[in-house]
Amino acid sequence: MALTDRLAPLSRRAVLIGAGGAGALVVGLAVVPRHFRAPLVAGDHEQVFDGLIRLARDGTVSVAVPATELGQGVTTLAAQIVAVELGADWRKVGVEPAPLSPFYADPVIAAEWAAMWMPRMVAGAPWIGGALDDLLAGSPRDALTRYQADRVPVLMTACGTTLAVFEPRLRLAAAALRQALIAAGAAALGVDPAQCDTHGHFVVCGRQRIAFNRLIDDALGPVSPVLRSAPAREDGDATGGHTVAPDFPRLDLPAKVDGSLVFAADVRLPGMVHAAIAQGPQGHCRLSSHDADAARNIPGMIAVVTADRWLAAVATHWHAADRALTAMEPRFRIDPHHGHVVDSTACEAALDAALHHGSASRIGAAGDPDAVLIHPALTARYEAEPALHAPLEPASATARLTNGRLELWIATQAPEAAAHAAARGAAVARGAVTVYPLPAGGSFDARLDTRIAEQVAVIARQVARPVQLTWSRWQETLGAYPRAPVSATMSAAFDPAKARLIGWRARIATPSSGIETGARLFGGQDAQSAQDHAAGAADPLALAGALPVYAIPERAADHVPVAISLPTGRMRGGAHGYTAFFTESFLDECAHFAGAEPLSFRVAMLGDQPRLVACLEGAAHLAMWGGGGGGSGQGIACHTMTLAAPEGARAGHIAVVATARAAAGAIRVESLSAYCDIGRIINRDIARQQIEGGLLFGLAYAVGGSTRWNAGLPLAGRLAGLGLPVLADCPKIAVAFAPSDAEPFDPGELGMVAVAPAIGNALFSASGMRFRRLPLLSEGL
Repeated sequence: MALTDRLAPLSRRAVLIGAGGAGALVVGLAVVPRHFRAPLVAGDHEQVFDGLIRLARDGTVSVAVPATELGQGVTTLAAQIVAVELGADWRKVGVEPAPLSPFYADPVIAAEWAAMWMPRMVAGAPWIGGALDDLLAGSPRDALTRYQADRVPVLMTACGTTLAVFEPRLRLAAAALRQALIAAGAAALGVDPAQCDTHGHFVVCGRQRIAFNRLIDDALGPVSPVLRSAPAREDGDATGGHTVAPDFPRLDLPAKVDGSLVFAADVRLPGMVHAAIAQGPQGHCRLSSHDADAARNIPGMIAVVTADRWLAAVATHWHAADRALTAMEPRFRIDPHHGHVVDSTACEAALDAALHHGSASRIGAAGDPDAVLIHPALTARYEAEPALHAPLEPASATARLTNGRLELWIATQAPEAAAHAAARGAAVARGAVTVYPLPAGGSFDARLDTRIAEQVAVIARQVARPVQLTWSRWQETLGAYPRAPVSATMSAAFDPAKARLIGWRARIATPSSGIETGARLFGGQDAQSAQDHAAGAADPLALAGALPVYAIPERAADHVPVAISLPTGRMRGGAHGYTAFFTESFLDECAHFAGAEPLSFRVAMLGDQPRLVACLEGAAHLAMWGGGGGGSGQGIACHTMTLAAPEGARAGHIAVVATARAAAGAIRVESLSAYCDIGRIINRDIARQQIEGGLLFGLAYAVGGSTRWNAGLPLAGRLAGLGLPVLADCPKIAVAFAPSDAEPFDPGELGMVAVAPAIGNALFSASGMRFRRLPLLSEGL
């Protein structure tokens, strides 16, 4: 039997429930393949359904959210999915963090990030003779990888996978509970269950109705599963059905407005002290000296904790600890066995050498463009500087070590990795660590870094008191793992009439950032060991989105791995943040070379991509597209992102039209118009917020968000030095969504990817100058 034959697909409608006689409410679920026991435990007078929904005697519904709230609205979305499916009263639905358990693992992100945790299999290592190359085809989405991903617990919030994983599970769990409530209600009312439905926390049959809490009170008891089909509600009209509910307010908004929402830095414990930290510069540096005596007279000073690469001061309040660090004047030295530190000039030289002379691995291809590109009609060099996450909230974590057990309060996208890091720091077993996940004030994937968990655990072990460690803004920048720098050579071939593209190749030199990140996350390696681990390895994640969806007969994307001194990591949008810029900017060059109008040039090559064509046409309509001719200041770009979900590939599509001009050494973006197809929309307000936020995020990294490094130190250590737009720089924004019944696609990352090329193309139409480097004015006008 073939492997794929053993991977029986689970219908999103399939669910097993049971309903006992005399109105008893009893449920047994099998909505996903079971590898781990559901960890959500029912309290007194409660029932738990599929480890996701807790139902109390008073009718209160609590939804376990297995993802970190980063501002993307996941807490509201999870509660809304359950409320709509269950027919519940929104005022009686709440949320709670899901326990940290493999039961809530994310197989979609595991498959997407296969290069992180199974890089040898993806790359075809010598010990398997490359035999898996054909099966995996350089992609983490193939059958074997998905099979493995379903069995490797990956608990993370990133890559926009939350809806793909948990929306079907939440809907099916709620559907099972709804059907059981209907069975119990029908028995109580003496009616046919087929004539009943649920609405507003009642089981309803015509004019008769009975409240959920009356059924629950009678039904609490042992589960006795009786198999029965319980289909989820029909999705309904894409703009007005059950799952499209723009009037569902965000659950976290009131607490954010009045300041009562607890972020990581808001945690307070009895007897807690505060710590500040000074870390060494990026590169192979070690703490060499500090003057501990200089901190003794600072009011509130308690202790000094040292490690190889950092120094921490502990005090009764954070500002005293920070003053103590300054007084101690810590010094760091270069490790004599590794004599290099981060330097931007050296990194750029390494990228340039690799691009011209390095060995490339073909990550994706359709056809073989090499023959038609022996003498390309058009070539261009594109680049992107390192990009810093710059979250509004610096990293913070609180640890308490009591009787060999560690408690950790932290905002993290990788709670399991954070637990392992804390266990190392506290010198305890992983099972002795309890993580309390907290919402993050932004992240953009900065909170995939778990170093602070180990640091705060070390400090808690040393001072034997609960301690909160908060990085300063300077430390946040100094210790960042930015999005990797990139250099690319784009090549194109045309037919003899110079009217149609027949060949395309993207040769991209960049560090193997995905594998490097995986070594830190899954292997617990430090930055330098992770870089060594990734050196020379082809990385599909580093070229995500590089193979265009356009119908170019021969096209390919090649990765040239580069070893640089700067540790790198993932950022919102992943590699799409630069590959979309390279592709859409170079495609605009091709349109100009062919004498074609940019919109029609794209549409002509998208015959098999009707959803993306609709986005292009929609954005053009929103922006009153005038053809992008000389002097217009209009530019257009589009992009598609995909996820390999259990029921099949999900896709999100976006097109952006920018109106922009460059003058007096600055870029002025007047408007951004975006048209998106993200499938069936769960919450229209949140979707709009995510796209609008993504557009502004894309604008920020089109014009700024980068710095240079010298002697291991960033030259711009604070937000004011990163060239980020302020409120007065924000353009007019228009966003519209395509009606769609496709599976939902998370809009959080999609919104930012097409902004930079749209602005760059607008600047070309306004000035005739082509901008091929991010940030766009990094080389001046």
